Amino acid sequence: MIGEPARAMLSSEAGFCYHSAPVSLNRRKIDASVCYCEWIARVWQSLRSQSRALRGCLAAGCLALTGPAALRARDLAPPSPDQPWSPPQLNKYEDDLALQSSQYRQDSTGAPIDPRKIYDLPDLIDIAQRNNPETRIAWERARQAAEAVGLSQSTYYPYLVASAGAGYSRAFLPFPSLAVDQRSLVQQLAQAVPEAAANPQAALRTIETKNLNLAAPPVSITGGGTLVLDSVASNATLSVKWLLIDFGQRGAIVDTARQQLMMANVGFNATHQKIVFEVTRNFYDLGNAREQVAVARSALRAAQTVEQAVKARLDNGLAIKPELLQAQQQSAQFAFQLEAALGAESDAQVALIDSLGILPTTQLQVADFADKPVPPVPQESVDKLIDLALSQRPDLVIKLANLRAKQAEVRAARADFYPKVAVGANVGDATLNTSIADSAYFGGQHSVYGADLTIELPIFDGFERLKNLRIAEDDLQSAESELAAARDSAVREVWKAYTDFRTALREQDAAAKLLAAADNAYAAVLESYKNGLSTYPEVVNAERDVSSAGSVGYTTRAAIFTSSAALALSIGDLANPKPQTSINR
Repeated sequence: MIGEPARAMLSSEAGFCYHSAPVSLNRRKIDASVCYCEWIARVWQSLRSQSRALRGCLAAGCLALTGPAALRARDLAPPSPDQPWSPPQLNKYEDDLALQSSQYRQDSTGAPIDPRKIYDLPDLIDIAQRNNPETRIAWERARQAAEAVGLSQSTYYPYLVASAGAGYSRAFLPFPSLAVDQRSLVQQLAQAVPEAAANPQAALRTIETKNLNLAAPPVSITGGGTLVLDSVASNATLSVKWLLIDFGQRGAIVDTARQQLMMANVGFNATHQKIVFEVTRNFYDLGNAREQVAVARSALRAAQTVEQAVKARLDNGLAIKPELLQAQQQSAQFAFQLEAALGAESDAQVALIDSLGILPTTQLQVADFADKPVPPVPQESVDKLIDLALSQRPDLVIKLANLRAKQAEVRAARADFYPKVAVGANVGDATLNTSIADSAYFGGQHSVYGADLTIELPIFDGFERLKNLRIAEDDLQSAESELAAARDSAVREVWKAYTDFRTALREQDAAAKLLAAADNAYAAVLESYKNGLSTYPEVVNAERDVSSAGSVGYTTRAAIFTSSAALALSIGDLANPKPQTSINR
C-alpha cells in the first residue's frame, strides 16, 4: 500500500467535481484517474426534480389556502346583468366627492368676476385664457414634451450606478465514500519500479522524477454523506457603462422628441385659438339672442297694437268677432316666441360662461355689440390668405412636425441594423467568508475591479427589426398623406370662411333695406286698416314681415363678426403671437 486515497474538490458554477488518487503518485498523470462530475450532475438533476415536485406541492397548498378567496372575488362584480347594483365601498367614493365639491367650487372660480362690471369681448377672452381647463391641459402637455426632450438626451451620458449588498447562504452537497482497488496499482508499480519492494523511498523518488504511464485503478462507491457549506458575503461596487457608437439611433430619438415638443407647443397655441374663437362666437351668439328678445318684444307690442285696433273696429261695428280672435291668437303666438327667445338668451349666456371655464352660476354682465363697427373686407386676396394659411396654421405645423418625427423614427429603426459599441467599468470591495462542515469561517476581503469593451450586433431576431422598419415606413407614408389632406382641408376652410364673410357683408345692406321697407309697409297697412281700407290678413302679413326682417337684420350683423373670426381662425391668425393679416376681429 503506497498511501491512503485523497479527495480533491474542484468548485464551479454548476457544482463540484471529486477526484480520488493515491497521494504518492505524480499528480500530472494520476489526476486523470477518476472524475465523478457525471455522477454529481445526475445528483443535481435529481435534486431539481425534487424541487419541481416541492414547488408543485407548494402551489397546491397555496391554491387550497387561496381558493375560497378566489371564489369570493366573484362577489365583487355585479351578480346579474339585468339590474344595477351598489359596488362595495361606493359610499366612500361618494363621500370623497362630497368633501371635494367645496374645493372644486373655489378652484372653478379662477379669475375673480366683478358682478358690477360689464365685460367686453377682450375681457372675456382674457378670462377664458386664464380659466379654461383646456389651456392648462395643453400647457402641461407642452411641459411634458419639453421634459421628454431632456429624457431622450440622457442617453448620451454615461450610466453610473452604485450598489451594495450582504447576505448569508447555506447549501449542502452529497459527498460519496470511495474505495480504490490498489492491487492493480501495486502490480503496475512492481513492474515499472522493481526496487519498490526493497526500497520504497527510492521508488517514490523514481515515480516523482519519471513520467510513468500507469492505468487508473478501479474505484467503487461504498456509501456517502453530505457536505454543508455556510457562506457570508458582502460587497460594494461602483459601475459605469457608456454607449459610444450607435450609428445615429440616439440622435434620431432626440429628433423625434424635439418634433413632439414642437407639436405640443403649437398645439398649445391651437388650443388658445380654439378657445378664443369659441368665446368670440358665443359672445356674438349671446348678442344676437338678446337682439332676438328685443325683436320678439317689439313683435308682441305690435301684435297687441293690432289687437287693440281690431277691438276698436269691432266696437264700432267695422270688424267681426273672428278677426278679434285671430288678433288675440297672434298676440299669444308672439308672447310664446318671446319666451322662447328668452330661453335661447339664457342658453347663450350659459354657453358663453362655459367657454370661459367658470361655473354656470357665476353672475356675469356682458357688453352689447350693437355699436361696434363692422370689420372691413381684408385687404389681401383670397389666394394670399390661402398662402398665409398654408404657412402658419397650427394644425399644418403639427402635421409637418409629425412628419419629421416619423422620418426620425425611420432613421432610428434603420440604426438597429448596425452594431452598438459600449464601454463599461466597475470598482469595489468584496468580502467572502465560508465555513465547511461547521468549521471556522475562512475567507478574506479584497478590492475588485474590471473594464470591458462591448460590441453588440444582433444576427437574427425573428425579423423583428425588419418589421419595425416597415412599420415606421408605413407611419411615414401615413403622415405624408395626413399633411396633404390637412392642406386640402385648410384651402377649403379658408375659401368658405372668406366667401361667408363677404356674403354676410352683402346681406347686411340687403337686410337694412328689407327692415326699412317692412317697417314702412307695416305702418301703412296698419293705418289703412284703421281707416277701413285694408283687411286684417294684410295687417297680419305685414306684422310678420316686420318681425322677420328685424330678426334677419340682427342675425346678419352677428354673422359678420362670427364669420370674420372664423376667417381669422382658418388662416391661423386668431390669437397668433405674430399676426400677418389685417382682419379686424
